[in-house]
Amino acid sequence: MILLPRRALLAVCAVVDVAIHARIAPVAAKALATRHSLPPRHLETLLQALVHANILKGVRGPRGGYELARERRRITMAEIVRAALNEGDEDSFGAPSRLLNEIVAPLARDAGQQFLASLEAVSVDDLCRKAEAGEVFGQMTSAADFTI
Repeated sequence: MILLPRRALLAVCAVVDVAIHARIAPVAAKALATRHSLPPRHLETLLQALVHANILKGVRGPRGGYELARERRRITMAEIVRAALNEGDEDSFGAPSRLLNEIVAPLARDAGQQFLASLEAVSVDDLCRKAEAGEVFGQMTSAADFTI
């Protein structure tokens, strides 16, 4: 059972894709969308959320696109998930149920925090290494993982 919504999973995939492909030049949203069979407009809002969270950096211009804002070993899977899900927004269930508000929601929130804590141990570098070892994008040449 996968506990993360599709948006969070796509965000992780997008960041790993950018980490692998943006070594020479920024990755265009269109290329990213094509590799993952998504409409570019759907992906753009997600990429902007990752830029606002300082995970990705947007590069403007004809050869623009996205690249990592920091070293891939310094970005965790939990950070990406939080950015994708806009964790600052509190869940609003609409009904003033004491059972929901006092028992169920706090337990679910605690379980979610434990889940995110386990994702803190997984870096983008870890995911990239697995993707490269599995040749997810075919055989690729190695290059530096971050430029200043």
